[in-house]
Amino acid sequence: MTDLRGPPDDRSLDDLLSFGVVNLDKPPGPSAHQVAAWVRDMAGVERAAHAGTLDPKVTGCLPMLLGDATRMAQVFLEGSKEYVSVLELHKPAPSDLESVVAEFEGDVYQKPPRKSAVSRRLRSREVYDLDLLEVEDRQALLRIRCESGTYIRKLCHDIGLAAGTGAHMGHLRRTATDPFDDTDLVTLYDLSDALAFAEQGDESVLRDVVAPAERALSHLPHVTIAYSAAEQVAEGAPVYAPGVSEADDAERGSLVACVTPDDAAVCLGRLVGDPDAESGEVVSLERVLV
Repeated sequence: MTDLRGPPDDRSLDDLLSFGVVNLDKPPGPSAHQVAAWVRDMAGVERAAHAGTLDPKVTGCLPMLLGDATRMAQVFLEGSKEYVSVLELHKPAPSDLESVVAEFEGDVYQKPPRKSAVSRRLRSREVYDLDLLEVEDRQALLRIRCESGTYIRKLCHDIGLAAGTGAHMGHLRRTATDPFDDTDLVTLYDLSDALAFAEQGDESVLRDVVAPAERALSHLPHVTIAYSAAEQVAEGAPVYAPGVSEADDAERGSLVACVTPDDAAVCLGRLVGDPDAESGEVVSLERVLV
C-alpha cells in the first residue's frame, strides 16, 4: 500500500524537497533546461522540472518543481501568463500607437516559430490584457497578460506591422505564471544560501524558499476525497462518487486536483461526473502524485 503524504505545512525537510516548488527568478543567459539541472543538483533531488520554457535571454518567473512534483508540470498549461516586454520600433512611434496596441487584445492568430518544438500550424491564443505603459523614442514598454502558449516575439512583430513602423521584441521578463507571480521570487543565490543554512541546522530560510508542491495547484478546482479513496487512487483507480467529500465548482472536462482532507495532493484528473452523485466515476485519473 502506498503511503500518503501528511499535511503540506507539517512535512520534514526531506519530504519538502522531494515534493516542493520554488518560485524561481530566472537569470538571463542559461536555458530553462540548464537552470532546472542546476536546481536539481543544488537541492540533491533526482528530478527537477521547469514550468513553461523561457528562452535564454528572457528573465523572470520560472517555477521549479522538485522530485515527485515534476509529475504536475501540466498544470501550468491551464493558467494565464503575464509579461513585461520592450517593443523595439524600427521608426519613431506613431501618435496612434496606443490604439494600435489595443487592437491586439482578444483572440490573436499565430503560427509557432521555426525553432519551436510544436507543430507550426496556425492557432488562436487569447490576449486578456495588453497595456502600453510607456513610450520613449523608438521603444515602447508593454504589459501583456495572455493565454499559455502565446508567442510574445510574434505579437511584437505583428504590432510593428500594424503600426506601420516594423518592430521586434527587445527585453522580455515574465512577471507571472498562474498561480505564481513576481511578488516572492527566489534567485539561485537565495536557494543556495537557504540550502547552506539548512545544512547548519537552520531550516527556516529553506522553508521560506521552497513551498509544498500543493502551492502549484492553488489555481485549480479541488476535489477532496476520503483517505480510503486516496489509497485506491494511489494504486491507479479513478475517483468514484462515494469517495468524494467536497468539491469546488468546475465544468465537466476541467483539470482538477484531488486532495485528502488534510490538503495533501493525491492526483490530477479530469472532472467527468457529478461529485454529489451517489455512484459513478467523478474524476478520471491523469497523474498520480503520491
